[in-house]
Amino acid sequence: MANRFSRRFTALLWLVGAGILIGGLVAFEQIALLYLVASIGLIVLLLIVAFADLESVGKEGGGFVEK
Repeated sequence: MANRFSRRFTALLWLVGAGILIGGLVAFEQIALLYLVASIGLIVLLLIVAFADLESVGKEGGGFVEK
């Protein structure tokens, strides 16, 4: 099945969801849980960067190498 939403809409949806989560945690004064969520998010981001396949990114053209 083809992707129903564009990448821009999906990114916007993630941004709104994260904003609601962070706003809710701050509003209910759950700062310890906010630290936990931020730490886990940072770890996930670092793992994504660590395992990214950067060898397939071409130097010429500024884009990805076509397969």
